[in-house]
Amino acid sequence: MSVNKRHDEILRRLRAVGSIEVEALASAFGVTNQTIRHDLTKLDAQGFLKRTHGGAQRLDAMTTRDYAERRQLCSLQKQQIGQIAASLIPNGCALMLNIGTTTEQVALALCDHNDLIVISNNINVISQLSSSSKTLILVGGRVRQSDGAIIGEDAVDFISRYKVDYAVIGCSSLDADGAILDFDMGEVSVARAILRNARHKILVSDSTKFDTDAAVRIGDISDLDYMVTDSAPPESFCDAAARGNTRIILTEDMKAERLQSDNRSTDILKRQPRSFVT
Repeated sequence: MSVNKRHDEILRRLRAVGSIEVEALASAFGVTNQTIRHDLTKLDAQGFLKRTHGGAQRLDAMTTRDYAERRQLCSLQKQQIGQIAASLIPNGCALMLNIGTTTEQVALALCDHNDLIVISNNINVISQLSSSSKTLILVGGRVRQSDGAIIGEDAVDFISRYKVDYAVIGCSSLDADGAILDFDMGEVSVARAILRNARHKILVSDSTKFDTDAAVRIGDISDLDYMVTDSAPPESFCDAAARGNTRIILTEDMKAERLQSDNRSTDILKRQPRSFVT
């Protein structure tokens, strides 16, 4: 079994039972205790679990990590997700983005877009786009100082004044049945308002959100037009997406397509006769 497959299986077991022990995992996988300790230490550093004496526990709430720390989790994957999501958005349109470290990456990837109207309850998003030639609208309401989110009923009322072309939302948790979830009811109310007032709806989320449990439902994957993520979701989640004609775009597939395209271009160049100027 490869290291990546072993890590996936460790996380699957952790989701099922909540806690795991080094010795039991070593026996199950036929490896040494030291190998499992190394696996758990690495997964803890990546934010997938909490290391304990003799084993590990499931992370039941991402709120245990502050916002700056969450920015560092899966940062490369979030950057790639942001770039692909931004490619779905044309110039000259209006869009809304909610709070989240992945939606911030979408905002960064939108810096070169032209003639956008951007509405957000995320102070960080507005700040990132402030040097670009766009119309920026910061949602009014109560500011949560821990992450710069603007939430509450005032924010919901503010958003309801607008109708935009695209909504881009992130979330804290995804369920295999297709549910899109978060921890904070005020944050969820804003996300729902953003989705209600958009013609096209995009979810941006890395695959670790399947390893986190949250209780408040934003909606279901079948309610959206696109999901951009880094690796294939569970089969049941894909089935739920298919029922709503939701397109799931994987960053790993896009990278493979670019590589194939680059290889085809290289082959063409190799076949072309060279010309020399003397």
